[in-house]
Amino acid sequence: MTPVRVLLADDQELLRTGFRMILSAQPDLEVVGEAVDGADAVRQAGRLRPDVVLMDVRMPGMDGIEATAEITAEITAAHPIRVLVLTTFDLDEYAFAALRAGASGFLLKDVPPDALAGAIRSVAAGDAVITPRITRQLLDRFSGQLPPIGEGGPAADGDALATLTEREREVFAEVARGHTNGEIAARLHLSEATVKTHLTRVLAKLALRDRVQIVIFAYQNGLIDA
Repeated sequence: MTPVRVLLADDQELLRTGFRMILSAQPDLEVVGEAVDGADAVRQAGRLRPDVVLMDVRMPGMDGIEATAEITAEITAAHPIRVLVLTTFDLDEYAFAALRAGASGFLLKDVPPDALAGAIRSVAAGDAVITPRITRQLLDRFSGQLPPIGEGGPAADGDALATLTEREREVFAEVARGHTNGEIAARLHLSEATVKTHLTRVLAKLALRDRVQIVIFAYQNGLIDA
């Protein structure tokens, strides 16, 4: 099995060392480089082509938000690079801006080792990491400040929503509430594989990038109450 290749981006050497130790203990994860700021992360992402960049938000010079936008702008179908943002506080406008810039999710820096490894695996597989608690807190605080989805990707409209099947609408609603695929499977009495299939179809029909954009779209359009 080919390991997930991870690039660490953090201006604090001690934190990079800690993350490297945690990830190196996982047989399916490989740390391929370390970046000391956002500009360094962009350069190394282009050179190393990691699967996932573990990105600190607040760094000198180019911060994690700008770096995330540059890295995700270069994503290709042949080799997508996912960005997983790290933040100190669970209500951090910088972290949320990074989601809008194209990050696939974010974690607190005190995340347990197993959760960190699992999140990296999920992001590498094309999923997004955003927990119900954080989803609701962020959207309660920032939903009124978000730009239209169309500014960061194709906008979904009523006609597109009408193309969803009843089951796809159910999956859409559960994702918008911040539930994981496993939780959705249990709530709708489906297998996780079936949930993933429905989610893929929802994303394609609505022309959205990932489940983070589903959440933002649903709240912006009043489809889910905060």
